[in-house]
Amino acid sequence: MVTSDSDAVALEEQTRSGANQYDLGSFNEAVIIETIRLAGIISRTEISRRTGLTQQSVSRILRILLQQGLLVEEAQERAERLGKPRTPVRLRSNAAHAVGIHIDPELLTVAVVDLDGTIVRRETVDLAADLDAGRLVDLAAATVTAALSISQVDPASMLGVGVAVPGPINADGTLLDLPLQPAWRGLKIRQLLQQKLNHPVLVEKDGTAAAIGERWIGRSARARDFAYLYLGTGVGSGLILNGSIYRGLTANAGEFGQLCALKMGEWDPQNGPRMMAECNPTASLPVIAQGFGYVETDPHATDEAKRYKAVCQAAAAGDEAAEKAVTQVASVIAQGAVGLVDLLDIDLIVLGGPAFAKEIAGVFVAEIDRAVNSHPIAKGTRTVAVEESMLQADAAAVGAASTIFHDAFTPRVGGSSQARRLPK
Repeated sequence: MVTSDSDAVALEEQTRSGANQYDLGSFNEAVIIETIRLAGIISRTEISRRTGLTQQSVSRILRILLQQGLLVEEAQERAERLGKPRTPVRLRSNAAHAVGIHIDPELLTVAVVDLDGTIVRRETVDLAADLDAGRLVDLAAATVTAALSISQVDPASMLGVGVAVPGPINADGTLLDLPLQPAWRGLKIRQLLQQKLNHPVLVEKDGTAAAIGERWIGRSARARDFAYLYLGTGVGSGLILNGSIYRGLTANAGEFGQLCALKMGEWDPQNGPRMMAECNPTASLPVIAQGFGYVETDPHATDEAKRYKAVCQAAAAGDEAAEKAVTQVASVIAQGAVGLVDLLDIDLIVLGGPAFAKEIAGVFVAEIDRAVNSHPIAKGTRTVAVEESMLQADAAAVGAASTIFHDAFTPRVGGSSQARRLPK
């Protein structure tokens, strides 16, 4: 454990500032990298001010990071007060890359992502309903290999592979009781992919991965605590608390459907929370819309994603039945969001994921905003912002890649910040 001059220094302060009196090695480097990442472009003087490190320490560490190629200097600016030129620095976007894999029961998405979160190469593969676990691993590995080859990124810059999957999962990266793809249950996907790709692999729930990506891409705009509501195969949540991701004991924090059921008072025959249809919007929205009188243009259509998109488009076009269905789904999810706000005392909810279609975004934002600012017990103490994700449809894939960056560069008290969870 890193110590300081005063035993009274709070843990939060230790994680947000460097310590000049100790040679903390990569911890101080990580603090500086995090400061630069949040700012985008920043001067040495400002780094010193924000971190509490001396300018001498900052200059020494920046020399190392510049030599390593992780940073690049911008054109010189002239300081107004002293009249001396200053050279701000920023992260070099192509200094590091990661691959993000999003595994959905119907679609495999692979994204090669640079340090700024920009997608360098993206590949998608439709998945057959009867695809077995072994074939899934082979297909994912082959798609990653192809994407890396086409992107022509420097192999030395590749840090690892992140995988986003529907939960629940085991902490060792094993898939558990996936509700929509029983053939993959028990799949040790982290171990098998790592063997095939010869890269470190991390596995996260899709909502957790999306939250990490939002934090990484969002820089200072996402530097505070927030909950990410992920609309995909079901509705999940990812939690950024105290500046980092909160995974929970078994990496399954954020099971949002359970929270919605509890908040709505829905119980199954065993007096457990009954999973609500609204928490799987891609499947339930067309059915709910039909209950309000919506007529599908193709009553024989079986493609769930296309049926869902058609209802979203109809709602945006003013179809009353579709509008009512979207509002009903949004209102149930909003009640779950109230539970999150009450439980965590946060003031930001971010909405995203592949099912967060632009046609229904306004309704979801409005319903959730109304609920989280009307119903929480401590509603008079804060205003909760409800905002759309910066990542949009590729939230899970970019988020999965960002888990690698987060793990490699986020400062932590106690030991090296580098590759804390990445297996060797």
